[in-house]
Amino acid sequence: MPADLNDPTHQKIDQLVKGNPVLLFMKGTRTFPQCGFSASVVGILDELGQPYETFNILEDPEVREGAKSYSDWPTFPQLYVKGELVGGADIVKGLYGSGELHKILGAPLEEIPQPAITITDWAAEVLREAAKREKHQALRIEVSPRFQYGLLFSEDRPGDFVCESNGFTILVDRGSAKRANGLVLDYSRENKGFLIENPNEPPKVKQATVRELKKAFDDNPRLHLYDVRTLEERQRAVIPGSKHLTPDVREAAMKLPKDTPLWFYCHTGSRSHAMGEAFIKAGFTKVFNVHGGISAWSLEIDPTVPRY
Repeated sequence: MPADLNDPTHQKIDQLVKGNPVLLFMKGTRTFPQCGFSASVVGILDELGQPYETFNILEDPEVREGAKSYSDWPTFPQLYVKGELVGGADIVKGLYGSGELHKILGAPLEEIPQPAITITDWAAEVLREAAKREKHQALRIEVSPRFQYGLLFSEDRPGDFVCESNGFTILVDRGSAKRANGLVLDYSRENKGFLIENPNEPPKVKQATVRELKKAFDDNPRLHLYDVRTLEERQRAVIPGSKHLTPDVREAAMKLPKDTPLWFYCHTGSRSHAMGEAFIKAGFTKVFNVHGGISAWSLEIDPTVPRY
């Protein structure tokens, strides 16, 4: 269905599309995407570094419905370049992987060396069994700009790098290739899932159990353990040896060497994870969040610590 420029909503969309050289209709905002598909396209566009605008269709129901008929494209996100619809998340991802999106946006196409990828024996054993049920036998490994991973059996596509490991042909698109060099694909029989070790990943908050915290404390009684809860909560229960993360304590912590191991806890682990992210952004590389927080500490380590 072609756009109906007699329709006020289509007129508004037409002005947005033609008034912005690169426009992404998405769920959420550039800084806070509210669906995984929108987040994936934002990550790609951010990496390419070309200017673009976004429109949050969740804040305008008329545009949300009108954009579907304007473009004859039923889902979001929708990427427009120079007034023309490029497509949704899968198309954008494919164009990015092949290098075509760089040309469309006028972004430089960098030289990328052949990546080296290793599949361990255990992972190969599981993959060989899975491959028996698949049409394609080559394994595609995808690494998004935010280091989210995809594993699937696939045909080859334009621009793919082709690697070999442990009897498998591995396909990697251009975008993933620069983030995949040195990647090791393993398999955990205990957890029944694949494990990926990637030296290219930026530092991130590590989830630690209370038992791991206890061992770390036993090894180093001067461990940097910070309590991010309120003063009222701390007065009710506390893990011995921890410091309350007041503004002054936080300022002092920020001055520590960036490779200092820092541990954070709260009631169950959500607030402390957010605080850990703040320290990661500040450049710290060894940041631990205590999963389950003081509640888990009381249950598993020290029952004399009150629960609330």
